[in-house]
Amino acid sequence: MDVQEIDAASNRGVEEIRDLREKVKYAPTEVRHKVYIIDEVHMLTTEAFNALLKTLEEPPPHVMFILATTEPHRLPATIISRCQRFDFRRVSLEEQTGRLAAICKEEGITAEDEALQYIARLSDGGMRDALSILDQVSSFTGGHVSYQQTLDMTGGLPSEKFGKLAGFLLKGDVGEVLQTVEEFMQEGKSADKSMENLLYYFRDLLLIKMVPNADRMTDRVLDPASFKPIADAFSKEQLFYVIDTLNRYQSEMKYAAQPQTLFEVALLKLCSLPQGGTAAIASEGQGSSVDSSEIAAMKRQIAELEKKLEKAMKSGGVGAASGAQGAGGGTARSNQRTAAPRISGPAKLPPNMEQYVAQRGGKEFTDIASKWGQILQRVKEEKVTVHAWFVDGEPVSALEDAVLVAFKNSIHRETTEKPANREVIEGVLEQQLGRPLRLVTMLQRDWLTAIEGTQETKKEEEFKLEPEQEGNQKEPWIDEAIELFGENLVIIKE
Repeated sequence: MDVQEIDAASNRGVEEIRDLREKVKYAPTEVRHKVYIIDEVHMLTTEAFNALLKTLEEPPPHVMFILATTEPHRLPATIISRCQRFDFRRVSLEEQTGRLAAICKEEGITAEDEALQYIARLSDGGMRDALSILDQVSSFTGGHVSYQQTLDMTGGLPSEKFGKLAGFLLKGDVGEVLQTVEEFMQEGKSADKSMENLLYYFRDLLLIKMVPNADRMTDRVLDPASFKPIADAFSKEQLFYVIDTLNRYQSEMKYAAQPQTLFEVALLKLCSLPQGGTAAIASEGQGSSVDSSEIAAMKRQIAELEKKLEKAMKSGGVGAASGAQGAGGGTARSNQRTAAPRISGPAKLPPNMEQYVAQRGGKEFTDIASKWGQILQRVKEEKVTVHAWFVDGEPVSALEDAVLVAFKNSIHRETTEKPANREVIEGVLEQQLGRPLRLVTMLQRDWLTAIEGTQETKKEEEFKLEPEQEGNQKEPWIDEAIELFGENLVIIKE
């Protein structure tokens, strides 16, 4: 009556706290103080904390509150400032094992040391959890607690099986690895639990590898001597890589529809453990595994881009670059670096480009342009996805057997060029125009460049012809008159 425990997770509202405030007024019946233990107090709502605040600030002299939580950072500062804080530590493996052995002796329970060590480790430093597991196992086994029965009760797996699995991973024996996983599943073990236990196992291997003689660091390991040969077979880099891979896949398993498949994929990936030092592991790990084939492909692409850039520089940028070098070497190099990113590979232009430029306002083009809205609508009716890509283009010219469409974006052009999409569009063109037409595509910027190039050529020709015409009109005697009387006194009239 005088010691009451309240679960804040299920009694977290302001009404429960108001009821508690009414009860604390009554004096204890058997002892000097009335104790209220509020477990998981961080689960209380803000309103409940506010209702409890006045009682904590001025509690009755016969009342004591114990607020228990695993997340003290979630408590309001007003509550923390009115309490004394005591941090509890985890009970060590040796202390737990000794305490469990003493309890078994008092209760007349026979227990194997390995079973008690496993229970202590499973409780992760919590004595209450360790006692609960011991009570369940002893009730199930009739007072005899064995290691195997403890594993069966808790759903765990013996370390020997993980040792064999680690050996198969090191050898790269895919068949044995999959067979071991199948045995786990046949024994009723879940994939996520198996992944968790395997992660703990490799964590122990890493501790034995890194700190072989430090008992304080390896006190959570059941049998360090049995781990030593397996730990020696792995390098430190390999163990880091295994733990990183298992941890990454364990996070993904929480949202996977088939956890067993993801567990198998993680183990198959580990069957090809990288051999070598830290550099080899780094290239495989860190969530960006790039194999040698991908690196080789990237190198080939870079080499091709460099060749295209060199050709473009020779064809379009050599004159400007050489002129700048003559004026000053440092300036020329700076200009080349600035202009290089704007240079791309040669544009993919359709054949007979001159004809398309010449016929851009012809009868065929006018006919197609007048019906372009109907053509787009018909393409949409045939296939919406094709229309979504094709609508980005617009007709710019046409010949008797082809229509030229210019696109703003290259991705729209490339998708439209796919055979299946091209077939749909050319079929619609034949329906709407009454004759078969080929679909020819190009980028809009290339089309504008082609038109501007034609116009500049015409201007240059006109500019070159004008001086020749003026020169032909001058007679020899005009030059003689200018030389005789001076340029200011000679007026030439038609």
